[in-house]
Amino acid sequence: MAKTEETVRLETDIYTATKKLGIYCCYEVTIGIGGNERVDYMTLDSKGIFRCYEIKVSVSDFRSKAKNSFCGHYNYYVMTDELYQKVKDEIPKHVGVYIGTQSKKRAIRQIPLVSEDVLMMSLLRSLSREADKLYKSGRSSYVDTMNATVRRLQRDLEHSRGLFRDLQRDVITKYGRNWHKEEVL
Repeated sequence: MAKTEETVRLETDIYTATKKLGIYCCYEVTIGIGGNERVDYMTLDSKGIFRCYEIKVSVSDFRSKAKNSFCGHYNYYVMTDELYQKVKDEIPKHVGVYIGTQSKKRAIRQIPLVSEDVLMMSLLRSLSREADKLYKSGRSSYVDTMNATVRRLQRDLEHSRGLFRDLQRDVITKYGRNWHKEEVL
């Protein structure tokens, strides 16, 4: 199914609003291996924060039974101001909104619905898909840039895993193996 002009414009707007140095992004990120959830647009910043964006172009699109894949630390709708005025009372408190390239409503940080490793691997897989498309298109310099991004994300993932292991070791050292979240926090 071809994308509407409005969808393409909103995709361009959110890319323009979010693509900065140290922010990795990809359209249509499938969550998990063989997952049935797809985020319209996802970003990951250099601090390990995932942001998920659902693009909505009409009231029926907004109210459709299609799942909103809000699985990031911060989650947003991307829509026109006209649509926002019609549905603003239906938007959950923790979900932010982008109108064009501007943030209209701030998102509230959430605990991701899936592990950060799953989000990272999902983003890597989707970036690899995009790199394959570009490779087949013959735009090799851009493919090289995408491949470098994938390698950098893989290094970041390994670094994050090391930090998690260190934190886990420190918690076990301080509280023992049978600690409970409530006791530590």
